[in-house]
Amino acid sequence: MNISFAFKNFEPSEHLKRYARRRMEKLERFYGKSSGLDMSVVLIVDKFRHRCEVTVTGEGLHINASEQSNDMYAAIDLVSDKVESQIKRQVSRVKEHRRKTARADIDVFTWNLDVQAEEGASVQGTDRFASKPMHVDEAIMQLDAIGSEFFVFFNAESSRVNVVYRRRAGGYALIDPVL
Repeated sequence: MNISFAFKNFEPSEHLKRYARRRMEKLERFYGKSSGLDMSVVLIVDKFRHRCEVTVTGEGLHINASEQSNDMYAAIDLVSDKVESQIKRQVSRVKEHRRKTARADIDVFTWNLDVQAEEGASVQGTDRFASKPMHVDEAIMQLDAIGSEFFVFFNAESSRVNVVYRRRAGGYALIDPVL
């Protein structure tokens, strides 16, 4: 996480800089230190009002928070708590979305390939199954176990429906549609 500070209408002390950096770095625990997030912190003093504004951007995330108080340290505490709650809300939304897609039923249509393709061809049958998220190597093991030519599964790494199939030349191939 890249953190940048800006100070308006006052000259900050070293203690204030360290304090603000420490409070903002605590927010890294939600995304990790290697994440591509940028955090911009602006500390402003207007007469008796001390204001702290924080903007977090990156990885499909955009969070703004602003707080004011009579003390700059209190404003930093208030805004860091507000940003933390917004990040927690965002993380819980993403987790809930992943849970919903993991529980989703996947429709698989089977076609009779022996029949010549006709103008009015129809679906011969439908298979429905609820699959658990799995990795590609697990899907290959399942493909070998069922003895089929292809296997449709929900990829745990990409959170998308994938197909793994046997190649005629030997080996396996993966179809990973990007929508």
